[in-house]
Amino acid sequence: MRILITNDDGIYSPGLAALAKVAARFGDVRIVAPDVEMSSAGHSITSSRPLRYQRTPIGPFEAYRVNGTPADCVALGMHNWEALDVVLSGINLGSNLGNAMWHSGTLAGAKQAVLFGLRGIALSAPTLSGDPDFAALESAVALALDVLLPARELSLVNVNFPPGVSQGLRWTRQSVRHYDGHVVPGKDPMGREHFWFVIKSLEPPEEGTDRWAVEQGYTSMTPLRLDLTNEHELAQALARAGSN
Repeated sequence: MRILITNDDGIYSPGLAALAKVAARFGDVRIVAPDVEMSSAGHSITSSRPLRYQRTPIGPFEAYRVNGTPADCVALGMHNWEALDVVLSGINLGSNLGNAMWHSGTLAGAKQAVLFGLRGIALSAPTLSGDPDFAALESAVALALDVLLPARELSLVNVNFPPGVSQGLRWTRQSVRHYDGHVVPGKDPMGREHFWFVIKSLEPPEEGTDRWAVEQGYTSMTPLRLDLTNEHELAQALARAGSN
């Protein structure tokens, strides 16, 4: 199995190296990641300038850094390494649960793989009090990959690990509860005005969702799809059109 690994935290992220270490148990690994942090980049691609693809070995792994986004990295990685089987994106420094999927650069790396006809798996871990303990997380990562890599019917999966020791795996759906987003103004040391956009959940998570599973101490695995069509509302619109 040929496994391409990317992320949105940058080529030197400890989560990237931790994921490569575990993934190497399952196949041949190559890393292609952004040269700087691209958190919350979403599924942006670079179209206004050329991209660089520079060899940057990470430990024993063949690795390359790109001056672009996670989606760019997957595109170049697939172009330069043929016969790939799957793209892994992560391990992200911070969870990607619920509504965070919309702007996640980590998930975008996995989605780009699916757009190009491969499978994609995004993996994230919380950073509540510093970086995750990747050594302690290793067994949970291996367990998730042991389940997901052979499951070729699953094209896109979003995996989130809980803080501390995982109590096991749970199949989940995306939490779509509302959150409170607001802008907090401030000033930098030079007196220049700046702003932070911050959020907090307004409602507790529903049982069976990704947020619920992680809060209960489980590893959440959410199968996703690229088709955003609201089938229910489409059916209603077509019914109204047919009745006119």
